[in-house]
Amino acid sequence: MPKHILVTGSNGQLGKELHRLVETSNYSDEFYFTNRDSLNISSHSKVASFCKEHNINTIVNCAAYTAVDKAQDDEKSANAINHLAVKNLAQVAKEQNIQLIHVSTDYVFDGTNSQPYTEDDIVSPQSVYGQTKLDGENAIIAINPKDSLIIRTSWVYSSFGANFVKTMLRLGEERETLGVIFDQVGTPTYAKDLAKSILHIVATTPTTHSQKVEIYNYSNEGACSWYDFAKSIFDISNISCEVSPITTDQYPTPAKRPHYSILNKKKIKEQYSLEIPYWKDSLESCLEELK
Repeated sequence: MPKHILVTGSNGQLGKELHRLVETSNYSDEFYFTNRDSLNISSHSKVASFCKEHNINTIVNCAAYTAVDKAQDDEKSANAINHLAVKNLAQVAKEQNIQLIHVSTDYVFDGTNSQPYTEDDIVSPQSVYGQTKLDGENAIIAINPKDSLIIRTSWVYSSFGANFVKTMLRLGEERETLGVIFDQVGTPTYAKDLAKSILHIVATTPTTHSQKVEIYNYSNEGACSWYDFAKSIFDISNISCEVSPITTDQYPTPAKRPHYSILNKKKIKEQYSLEIPYWKDSLESCLEELK
């Protein structure tokens, strides 16, 4: 029996990757892609009636306020999207027995670990963005819609939207030299890989119903600094811009970022039999697409 799946935030990187995968593959499920203009996810009545009307049984929430630095001065907007709207989706999911799959972030951690973060590690966000994303997670956990899950990811990029890869490609063509931070370490995540994994999870019927919200980590495999990431973008693209490593102190930003945010993905790989690509292989695929 085909599922009826609501995807929110369809104008973002992940939402667009999901949309394209669904359009180019033979999925028997019915997908409804919405954005802020077509569905106000902050409105309980609008989300509830949409879900009833379309017989929704899974919500994939890709909607997010992701302007990390801007959020420091615009906490109200970040909170509205990353926390209150998520709380609303969780309430509707609980009332109508809908599975909620929500995408969160590595910025819920403070970055002081020296080994990859597991789902059970202590959270301590260092920015307004990270705090509002954690508040959204906590709202889902408190409301506890059946079989729902939270996926924390990191350093997302895609051929869609604005992201680090596209910024580096532009700056690499404009400048001869560029300083990029080397003392923040994590893992880039190609939104297309995450989208494929989400579709795989949606298609996986659980053998037992989960009584509590499950948290999973997902990024590509491996690790690098932003400096390594930039170097790889230029090397693969044959851009001759010279990259110099700089410290976080040399490039101050309004929001504090975790110095270390590598995610341990053992849980999601084992539970859903996922094979996750190496970050550099996925970067090559994305850059090939951008050509």
